[in-house]
Amino acid sequence: MAFCSVFRLLLKHRARFQTVVLDWTRTQCLWSLAHVQMRALKWENAVTSRSVEEEQHARHGRSCKLRSAVCSGEGSGDSRTDSINKHFILYSFFAFSFFGKSDEEDEAKKTEDEIIMLLKRAKLSIMQDELEAASGYLHQAIRLAHQSHNNQAIIYTYSLMANLAFVQGQLTNAEKLFKAAMSFLLSGGTSQDDNAVIEMSLKLATIYATQKRHELADHGFRFCIESLEAKIENQKDLPEDALPDEERKDTRLLLGLTLDSRARYRTAMHRLEQAQGDYRRALQICREEQGEAHPQTLVLMNDLATVLDMQGQHQEALGQVKRAVELGKEAGHPDQHVLLGNMAGILLHQGQLEESGRMYQEALAMAQATGDSEAVEQIQEGLKELETKKKKNGQEDSA
Repeated sequence: MAFCSVFRLLLKHRARFQTVVLDWTRTQCLWSLAHVQMRALKWENAVTSRSVEEEQHARHGRSCKLRSAVCSGEGSGDSRTDSINKHFILYSFFAFSFFGKSDEEDEAKKTEDEIIMLLKRAKLSIMQDELEAASGYLHQAIRLAHQSHNNQAIIYTYSLMANLAFVQGQLTNAEKLFKAAMSFLLSGGTSQDDNAVIEMSLKLATIYATQKRHELADHGFRFCIESLEAKIENQKDLPEDALPDEERKDTRLLLGLTLDSRARYRTAMHRLEQAQGDYRRALQICREEQGEAHPQTLVLMNDLATVLDMQGQHQEALGQVKRAVELGKEAGHPDQHVLLGNMAGILLHQGQLEESGRMYQEALAMAQATGDSEAVEQIQEGLKELETKKKKNGQEDSA
């Protein structure tokens, strides 16, 4: 954190595992839009990325140059491209250097450099949709990480492998890899309420939901939400200077993400009243932390409107989506056509057929202009439903 995507993810593979990819897309969008760094790499002695200048002054030149290559050149602000999505799938690993400065001998340095280069090649393969090649590089990296007993690299690479398996629809394999990464995290002293552990638990819950393992899915979502709620409550008692604002914000946004994910699961299970409650809480968090005009806030408004519409609460649903459309227009929302299409559908259900048709046509033109074939197909289905309803109303009037 499927939603009216602000991003599209690996479209050529969508047909094989549509539910998984759409769910994963939503999850990744919320993390990226909220600036929540994936915390699967957070362990006791993790070292965040260093600037180019710092790298040039590091003791081991060759290793540092490779780290710099992994960390550089990824600052594009074009959030509409598939390439950026793939970066988020891989935990933005180019933004981290998981090896700190050390006095290791030459052989250890060489192994370290090899692992970094393999991860870089894996990233480039993902960028080029060469997923099998990426998988091969990651398997080589994990073998070297185990041979060198580098737990940081092991956790990191397992996390990347798990996400890649998830995107490929290999859910059983992804489950095993997430559990392996989590096991190394916990054995290294990471607490169970650490955001890294909770994020992996959330992905496992999503896997269980996709596999219809409902008891495990419910338990997983509940564990994540209760852990985060308790963590946030405990943080209230801490002095202001004891906790960075960024960490407090990340934890709240992770709670919002988890509520959003559970809401989608509950919607799929037709537990609409429960889904509505989760969406409302997620929306409140996103508004407070991101602002009302933030793209993710608009997505959540749209999703809440959808659930309200499914419950027959058309008036409130129309109010939610209308506000999202207005804010999206002001902010230049990249998927404004999706918001318009959803509004057209709600108007249709209210019986406002003329206005619905106008909205559908406007959404269709925008979707075609942006090349969003999936949205075009959905809008055309809505137009067919509209025509069917018009004919039915005409026949009733004639009778």
